[in-house]
Amino acid sequence: MDDIRPYKISVSQEKIDLVKQKLDLANFPDELENSSWDLGTPLSEIKRLTEYWKDGYNWRAAEAQLNEIPQFTTKIEVDGFESLETHFVHIKCEVPGVKAIPLLFIHGWPGSFLESFKLIPLLTAGKSGPYFDIVAPSLADFGFSGVPKKIGFGPSKHAELYHKLMLKLGYNEYVTQGGDWGAIISKFIAVKYGPTHCKSSHFNFMWWVSPPKATKNPLIWLQYNLQPHSELDKERLARKKWFYDEGFGYNVLQRSKPQTIGYALQDSPVGLLAWIYEKMHDWSDGYKWTDDEILTWVSMYAYSSSGPTASGRIYYMDQHRPTDETAVVFGPIQSSVPIGFSVFPLDIVVWPLAWGRTAGRVVFEKVHPSGGHFAAHERPDWLAEDLKTMFGKKGNAYGVVTGRNGYIAGAKL
Repeated sequence: MDDIRPYKISVSQEKIDLVKQKLDLANFPDELENSSWDLGTPLSEIKRLTEYWKDGYNWRAAEAQLNEIPQFTTKIEVDGFESLETHFVHIKCEVPGVKAIPLLFIHGWPGSFLESFKLIPLLTAGKSGPYFDIVAPSLADFGFSGVPKKIGFGPSKHAELYHKLMLKLGYNEYVTQGGDWGAIISKFIAVKYGPTHCKSSHFNFMWWVSPPKATKNPLIWLQYNLQPHSELDKERLARKKWFYDEGFGYNVLQRSKPQTIGYALQDSPVGLLAWIYEKMHDWSDGYKWTDDEILTWVSMYAYSSSGPTASGRIYYMDQHRPTDETAVVFGPIQSSVPIGFSVFPLDIVVWPLAWGRTAGRVVFEKVHPSGGHFAAHERPDWLAEDLKTMFGKKGNAYGVVTGRNGYIAGAKL
């Protein structure tokens, strides 16, 4: 562990000045009347945020605040690839005497390791257990992690990277939590490294689930087909249809030609802002993003080690995955690892509960009345409570990590 080094974010002034120079030279398109968000990010929003980014937003203040969270880097060897610099947050439980549960939090796109920040204090401190140690890496190609130099670094390789990170930190057994790519990578971890190392997984996003089949899930199939869809199920299916009809274009582009859009995102901070802010708006549930939040999230891409182009490559690598990984991507989790899921109604893909129950060995489920794709940031209290319930002394994943139940050692439960 000698090569695990403390890390402080320190973006060069030259890079900051270049972004401001490009913002000053921005050339805006027109837009149709009354288009609102229907055609994409509105011109008025982009002009306002561009002006604030150029003349008001203080990256150095944001940087200093981010650096209050303990961050580290280390090199990890991944089979078939060069050693990769991996950036991560590592926060241990603050409560004395607690056998904390190691939790690997994995972000997605267009998020970053920032998504863990509101969740961390709720899981590592507070009045009641269980408590957790949190490890939240920047994905390879994202944030302040390194960049694989050749094609093929898909979700399975990401899974290998973060599994090896947990082992390097001394966590031979651990649990995972993820949404978006974090959910898909967690799925690979559960299949490849569970139940020996990955002891349980919690998801707030499971796009791969599908209607139960009579041959595979006869009881769930009967329950699902012998009663009419509830209004909630209809709403969830309508949201899923909206996403694939109206909101899926970014995915098609990034999984086919990520380099092409990458030139625009790399060269134009205004283009990058519009690309990411549209998703932050459309994929959340009435969350009141502040201008500083928006620009800090976008800056994670503008100022990342590899630049924003690299972050789109995971879509291409997944689309062009090895044939033997297809069953892992699209099928249920073929592992005895206990899993849980939380449903937030304005996520990009939501599903009837019966669908979720086919995802694997489900031991926890919770449907929330509001919330969207960025659950850890939008509704951190609810997500934390779900994790505490699932892994708590009355939960069906209690005690899955050997010798670590999240409570004070020797305490009477």
